[in-house]
Amino acid sequence: MEYNKLIAGMHTGDDVEGFYVLKDAFLKTTAAGKPFLSGVLADRSGTIDLKVWDYSGPIGANPADTGRIVKIRGQVSEFKGAPQLTAGRIRMADGNDQYDLSALVPTAPIDADARVAEIERMIDSMEDREYQSVARTMLARHLDAFRSIPAAKSVHHSFLSGLLMHTLNMLRLADYLSGLYAGIIDRSLLLTGTLLHDFAKEREFTFSGLGMVTDYSLSGQLIGHLVMGAQEVQQCAESLGLPQEKSLLLQHMILSHHGEPEFGAAVRPMCAEAELLSEIDLIDSRMEIYAEALQDLPVGSFSNTEQTAAGALPRRFILSQARAYTPIAYTAWRCPYDRGLTHQSQGAGCVHHRDPHHHPAGGKALRTFQIDRTQGPCRAAAGREPRAVRRGPRDP
Repeated sequence: MEYNKLIAGMHTGDDVEGFYVLKDAFLKTTAAGKPFLSGVLADRSGTIDLKVWDYSGPIGANPADTGRIVKIRGQVSEFKGAPQLTAGRIRMADGNDQYDLSALVPTAPIDADARVAEIERMIDSMEDREYQSVARTMLARHLDAFRSIPAAKSVHHSFLSGLLMHTLNMLRLADYLSGLYAGIIDRSLLLTGTLLHDFAKEREFTFSGLGMVTDYSLSGQLIGHLVMGAQEVQQCAESLGLPQEKSLLLQHMILSHHGEPEFGAAVRPMCAEAELLSEIDLIDSRMEIYAEALQDLPVGSFSNTEQTAAGALPRRFILSQARAYTPIAYTAWRCPYDRGLTHQSQGAGCVHHRDPHHHPAGGKALRTFQIDRTQGPCRAAAGREPRAVRRGPRDP
């Protein structure tokens, strides 16, 4: 019996006992009429499906159970090619229990202070002072939640500080593309719309005491973050005295950033900045989906839809309709210092592109690493041990 074993290290036949986050929980009935609990357990390393047979509650009867910590005892098995934990015993954790919270809650591997400072520098660099004033006002209003909340309930960046990580990734892309298409794109408008596009997720979701998304709020279900975000931008723009057209453009970018009505957009993009925002959002969300799907794949193998989607995902976030493949000849290894970077490797060597904003060793442009494919992620030739890399949840 292994105690508090990380989910990522669980294998078929393992007997485990310990504390985990109850990510989902549903009381169901078998075809024979017997009750059981179906759910998902999570820790900072990943997720695993949970089954508790001949179980009728109380866990799973209350939606508030989701996001709380449970203690389980059970065995790991396999179902349809994916690991599954069948628990013989389960209960809610109480005040007398002792556990390491940092081992349970997945968190973005970023320096939040450095990322916020980078965003503030981008705002300072805007040439249009009216868009700049909206960006500053909205960032100050949402900063506490923006630094900490996930970007989604699942699918992509569904870990603490995921929204900050996702938004800055998008801002970096937006900054680059505004230069590439300088004759077409208003950089200040694009950066402002990109920064603001998901701020209303703070009100769209409900959160557990651990800070993870547990469900959609009433306003999140009835209105959604696109409409709520546009409404708030309109109010902010009016208070700052922005011209109507600028206010409408920002509202349009937020309302259209899901691209198509079938993906949740209120309107389709009708200006170049809105089109780019939609594509940038899609790129970063899909790359995170691939990042999480590829983490556990052996070289030269395909994922299956259960691994990549754990069920049906909206097509906007597909890997539900396709499988991911890890090439043998050319493999992108995760940077051991920051999940936003990779080692791109061919043969026995790879090149690490340093990020001077948060890399512990500073800002050298290139450094060569040696890899051993049988040992997983590479290590610095100089002997530096890479810090642990987060393995995020894979369920929708």
